[in-house]
Amino acid sequence: MTAHRPSALDAFAYRHTGPVRLYLGDARQVLAAMPDGGVDCLVTSPPFWSLRDYGTGRWRGGDPACPHPATSRADGAACAACGAAYADPQYGLEPTVEQYVDRLVAVFDEAHRVLTPTGTLWLNLGDNYAGGARRAYDTSGPITARRRPPGTRNGSLLPAKNLIGVPWRVAFALQATGAWYLRNAIIWAKTNPMPESVGDRLSTTYELLFLLTRSHSYYFDLDPIRLPLKHPGAADGSRVFGGVHKAHTGGIDATARRRGARYGVAGKYAAVDVGVEPGAGRGNLRPIGHAHTAAHPRGRNPGDVWRIATRPYKGAHVAPFPIDLPLRAIAAGCPPGATVLDPFSGAATTGLAALQLGRSYVGIDICAAFHDEAFARLRPHLPGPGASRDGG
Repeated sequence: MTAHRPSALDAFAYRHTGPVRLYLGDARQVLAAMPDGGVDCLVTSPPFWSLRDYGTGRWRGGDPACPHPATSRADGAACAACGAAYADPQYGLEPTVEQYVDRLVAVFDEAHRVLTPTGTLWLNLGDNYAGGARRAYDTSGPITARRRPPGTRNGSLLPAKNLIGVPWRVAFALQATGAWYLRNAIIWAKTNPMPESVGDRLSTTYELLFLLTRSHSYYFDLDPIRLPLKHPGAADGSRVFGGVHKAHTGGIDATARRRGARYGVAGKYAAVDVGVEPGAGRGNLRPIGHAHTAAHPRGRNPGDVWRIATRPYKGAHVAPFPIDLPLRAIAAGCPPGATVLDPFSGAATTGLAALQLGRSYVGIDICAAFHDEAFARLRPHLPGPGASRDGG
């Protein structure tokens, strides 16, 4: 990374070893202490809203023996019995989804400054449902004025059973700042989704991974994540589009045959030599009249639906995403030998992917136990014992 303000950033230093730097503290505060443009790629999965409590909250002041009866555990709440204040820096337990979105936008405002102008942000988020109410919402007024009735699981102002659309709310809020380009909404289709005991809707089998950039032009290399061609012969210009013989039609549909294409004869839909030079990074589609061929010699574009299985994890962090997600994101969106950052590091799955791909890693988390667990995962991938410095 580039030169930084040691007095500001070192206050958060937790463990620095070789290409790994771990910082302990609130994501926004740590990012604010980092230099401009020192990171090439962000890959992160913030805590999803109103889903789980990571147990980072603590009562401060007041009577240590007080049970703090019937008191809210929200950050900043006060115990009516003893006056103790509850402090919880974790993200995801905000009383309303609007507050959650605002906090994430503030984090990524700082991340935008920390990224290089050609940097990319890969943001994984899951959704949630309004629900758990014992009685109906008051729908007589505008939705922004409705009050949350007792018994709700979260602070959504929507009537119970509504899909809240949390990922898209965050993505659109980032886009609305004018600082981010929203380039892709990637569907992570889970091949082994968690079963749900629901009977009046379809079970949820996917999460979203957004690709955002801070500039119109940015680093992106499609080649490392291309998928093998099903019929490689279609890429060399020697075979009809489709690249496989299907009876006498050669796999050409009826409309194409009426326009003069037939097996073994170059018609309107014949494959062409795409002629892409190494490192070009573009040109996987070449027009043939009004048609195109996607037969790039290095493989096909994986598209925006990624079918990836979840992976079991036995550590304290209960919800790390599978390493396949950051592996793809880093391979495509981070230059070789550059720096990857995750402001919600958790079990450091992003860090594991970064090290496997020869990148440096910067992780931020509010929980020291997660950092210790993360470092145990990363240690086998570090380049030898080297010089280690632990910070407090």
